[in-house]
Amino acid sequence: MMDLLQYEFMQRALIAALLVGLAAPAIGTFIVQRRLALLGDGIGHVALTGVAFGFLTGTAPVLTAVVVSVLGAVAIELVRERGRTGGDVALALLFYGGIAGGVLLISLAPGGSNSSLLYYLFGSISSVSVEDVWVIALLAVAVLCVVVFFGRELYVLCQDEEVARTSGLPVRFLSLLIAVTAALTVVIAMRVVGLLLVSALMVVPVATSQQLTRGFRSTMLLSMVFGMVSTVSGLTSSFYVKVPSGAIIVVIALGGFVLALALGRFVRRSRPQESNP
Repeated sequence: MMDLLQYEFMQRALIAALLVGLAAPAIGTFIVQRRLALLGDGIGHVALTGVAFGFLTGTAPVLTAVVVSVLGAVAIELVRERGRTGGDVALALLFYGGIAGGVLLISLAPGGSNSSLLYYLFGSISSVSVEDVWVIALLAVAVLCVVVFFGRELYVLCQDEEVARTSGLPVRFLSLLIAVTAALTVVIAMRVVGLLLVSALMVVPVATSQQLTRGFRSTMLLSMVFGMVSTVSGLTSSFYVKVPSGAIIVVIALGGFVLALALGRFVRRSRPQESNP
């Protein structure tokens, strides 16, 4: 481990991995609770259009990805809220439109090609620069601030939207807040695991912790631990085994889910059954 830290690019990569592992499951807990597990995938495809737009205009792809992802997240939430299109259909529109827009724009960019998008599709954490670390850190802090300051209201919304509305909570604002925060999380994680796998880091650690905990808060906290363990161990493994970091991070997270599922079943079976009076 110490020889890994001798390289500056790995130091930056570890910081980015920790931040992503912390932020992605935090907002992912609300997304899973609201049964929008594929929201991250849909926004990830829209972010691809933002990245391509950055190449086309000669601006920073990360910043254009933030803008386009936020706009796409707001659009999907407004469409879902109006009820004219189901949530699954609206997400499908994001999938198709995001991919098509990304491929189209990158073909129009000067010197652009589909290979230019590969680093963002599959992640390239070893190429994270100091500027990237600062952007990831700022976005991660923004995500965590949303979770801390609006956590109680978001919990009520995710449990029952009608209860939240009758309680006087700003349902539309909170729904948009979840969508926008998810968009920021996608941009945070795209350099670590890639846009094609970003949703896994938002969902799998949460699903893993659900096998071992019952309360909402404990599920969130444990999922953040699992997220950081998955990203750091995956990054370390990719350094020594020479495999793509994004893929192995997700594989490790899935392996943790399988172990937690088996452990949870074992614990439930080992509990003494209460006899009926």
